[in-house]
Amino acid sequence: MSGRDRPGEGRAAGPRAADGRVAGADAANAPGPGDTAAIDSASNAPASSAPASNASASDQRIAGDRDFDADFLAGDSRARTRLLTALHPLDAAPEDDGWNLDDLHGLLPDNALRAQAAVLVGLVPRPQGVQVLLTRRTDGLRQHGGQVSFPGGRIEPDDEDAVAAALRETFEEIGVPPAQIAPLGFLDPLVTITGFRVLPLVATVDPAYVAAPDPAEVAAVFEVPLAFLLDPDNLTTRTLEYKGRARHVLEYRWPDQRIWGATASMLLNLRQRLEAVR
Repeated sequence: MSGRDRPGEGRAAGPRAADGRVAGADAANAPGPGDTAAIDSASNAPASSAPASNASASDQRIAGDRDFDADFLAGDSRARTRLLTALHPLDAAPEDDGWNLDDLHGLLPDNALRAQAAVLVGLVPRPQGVQVLLTRRTDGLRQHGGQVSFPGGRIEPDDEDAVAAALRETFEEIGVPPAQIAPLGFLDPLVTITGFRVLPLVATVDPAYVAAPDPAEVAAVFEVPLAFLLDPDNLTTRTLEYKGRARHVLEYRWPDQRIWGATASMLLNLRQRLEAVR
């Protein structure tokens, strides 16, 4: 599918504008240049359906390095079991509106209909540890050019469900076929400022995949170590005042890449759900 329906880039995507593109948060409705439209709070990200944990952030970082190694795909591995416990099951996708709705107070129309979308949070087992599959959008796009995202987009009428949509979009955008992707479960839904309810599908991706990105919308496909993204020290939060409330902008800095907004929020949700099932 065209990048105009992709909700997972750094600045949240939303409903189609009159020209057929997604009406993303631009200077007219965003807090400011470089700030996310998928405003979310590190303190409010949920870990629902998972028991609480007393482990420290330092313990979590060490465990993350140890658990998610090259044996991650093993059927009885500690990391796989922990991850499956942290996720919503494939046969019980979450139905709530979105964990970040409180942070969007005053930014969304009352009783707004949510356009349904799905993205793929791909985990690639490598000898050096599990990597997270990400894309960078083509610079010349009118919306969200050059921003980091997960593959994904709007759930179409022909899609059987969110899993089918995420797999289809991944193949269309970066050429990785469903046969090389093993869905595991869902994170919590996230709502964007322009009305998408995004359901992130977590899946393992065959490390032998060969990316073939659609040059019309994807400039690069790259991987970031999961251990880096699970380390709280690598996630920064900026707070700004917008429309009478403090708003929070999340961001990871990886060499030559800025991972922020909706994408960073989904990664935070993954981390917090994992932390809750120690």
